[in-house]
Amino acid sequence: MDKNDYLKAVDRLNLWAKAYYTDDSPIASDDEYDKLYNAVVQFEKENPDLKLSYSPTNRIGGEVLDEFKKISHIAKMWSMEDIFSDSELVAWILRGDKTDCEFFAEPKFDGASLNLLYENGNLISAATRGDGSVGEDVTNNAKVISSVPLQIDYKDKIEIRGEVVISKDDFELINSERSKNSEPPLANPRNAAAGSLRQLDNSIVKQRKLKFYPWGVGENSLKFNKHSQIMDFVRSLGFLRDDFCKVIKGIDELKIAYKELLSARELKPILMDGMVIRVNDLSKANQLGYTVKFPKFMVAYKFPATEKTAKLIDILLQVGRTGVVTPVGLLDGVLIDGAFVKNVTLHNFDEIDRLNLMKNDFVTVIRSGDVIPKITGVFKDRRDGTQSEIIRPKICPECGNELLDEGVFIKCQNLTCKARVVSSIIYFASKKCMNIDGLGDAIVELLYQKNIIKDIADIYRLDELSFIGLEGFKTKKISNLLLAIDNSKTPNLDKFITSLGIEHIGEVAAKKIAKNYGDKWLELTIEELLSLDGFGEAMALSYLEFMRVNLEKIKELLEFITPKIQNLELKTNIFSGKTVVITGTLSRSRDEFKAQLESYGATISNSVSKKTDFVLYGNEAGSKLEKANKLGVRTIDESEYESLK
Repeated sequence: MDKNDYLKAVDRLNLWAKAYYTDDSPIASDDEYDKLYNAVVQFEKENPDLKLSYSPTNRIGGEVLDEFKKISHIAKMWSMEDIFSDSELVAWILRGDKTDCEFFAEPKFDGASLNLLYENGNLISAATRGDGSVGEDVTNNAKVISSVPLQIDYKDKIEIRGEVVISKDDFELINSERSKNSEPPLANPRNAAAGSLRQLDNSIVKQRKLKFYPWGVGENSLKFNKHSQIMDFVRSLGFLRDDFCKVIKGIDELKIAYKELLSARELKPILMDGMVIRVNDLSKANQLGYTVKFPKFMVAYKFPATEKTAKLIDILLQVGRTGVVTPVGLLDGVLIDGAFVKNVTLHNFDEIDRLNLMKNDFVTVIRSGDVIPKITGVFKDRRDGTQSEIIRPKICPECGNELLDEGVFIKCQNLTCKARVVSSIIYFASKKCMNIDGLGDAIVELLYQKNIIKDIADIYRLDELSFIGLEGFKTKKISNLLLAIDNSKTPNLDKFITSLGIEHIGEVAAKKIAKNYGDKWLELTIEELLSLDGFGEAMALSYLEFMRVNLEKIKELLEFITPKIQNLELKTNIFSGKTVVITGTLSRSRDEFKAQLESYGATISNSVSKKTDFVLYGNEAGSKLEKANKLGVRTIDESEYESLK
């Protein structure tokens, strides 16, 4: 094979691969492909300087990275507004005078968004969505996805956006293999796709059989007038196309299309969670523009949550960092939206009483998106005498100590209980507390199991030798973790108090203690605590009892940590002294909004009542928003919140 033969062979292999993977109509036998492929491999071994960037051999996999670099998108990757009913669809169309618009509708695949950058026809980079402006560089992983072309017939710079997904069948095969290898199953196809994209070893990515479906473009110099024309062009470059992509005019046609797609939900090989609707005319879309959070010219009409029937086999007990024992329902197993659900949250034993739940009951299970599945009803008429009462526990399932039953909450009071210790360390290291990057749940569990750390203070005794023999800990990972630990040694005092995990003492309470008493925080009296605005007896007693029981452990921690006493003057505005409930999906994390509101002196509540002053709501706001409207509580969306603060 000479250079010309090689160039032709690469083109032929890419054509055959497109026909097989993208068009689903093979034009060469496996034997033909393998022979030509092996000839190309041999030529590239002998002539490494002549190897083409778009050669199919670049999809082999096997490159292992230490970490992902950050990469900026040229054009921002926006989130989408969600709607859930025909009435919300009508309201969206009426906003911005979209009544006479032509729309482009397509499935909303439930996967992980990816941004591909091509220059001079070659794939230059691939990045996750990240925060919309900056994502993670997963180029090596994208290159082993067969439906991502390494080269396209378009020379200008262009960002092609789409969804990385795993088919339902491939997802089941992956979990079947994991089960054979005694590995835990992947949660659902969406998490599997997102997790696969973030694998440092791209040979694992290749095994996962990921697919890439384009849904739009970012940076581009295309001259089309309609989004549908852009998508036809993109798919002509060798990308996958779903058979449900429609140009539609009018509300009635949109409703019909939505029902059609919803009815095909179970039949589709790829998991869907709704239908994307966008204004097809690009000049009209540009005229509509954007809100702070999402485009005004497109919306995701989400499918309703999926309900299934399952049998409750048993109740598992989980112990948290404060010792609270939480019941978790164990089901016989049911497939919901591609996820095999065996565990459901039950919150507390009052919830079990409210549902009148018994072991061996048939129950209704609901799951919406990534929300933890929960039981919403019981089929009492299907009870056959095999049911048994769920007894409130008296002994801790982790350490065997006697539990304290306080009514709603049942607690383990043993401070050395393994579950409490591990949860406390995880909480201490979390982003909203000491923010020790790299010390996540799995690593804490591993270090505890290996007896490397037994309490919080042991975090600060870690060194390079601590990780000898631990799989997955390379030099760079260890040095990054140790650096993060070192950087956490001078936290603000309020952060340190918060990180201790004192029951009833959250970020706002910790700020008030730090602001008012500074370095006296270890020696406070009940009178001093009760003098603080918003402090009740339960909070004061909880703080004092924690200090009494854990004083020596805190002093041990302070041998490594020097908290900074800051001037924590609270900013005042309309939210100062008010009670706020946050619900729905917002443009930033709920913790960020919570921290900001608390800095204004607001109290954050988890439930809506007549005493609530504001409900800040985002997409998918449910019962809390409805209750607020019924009670006449003031409700504000994110844009109104920004104007009030």
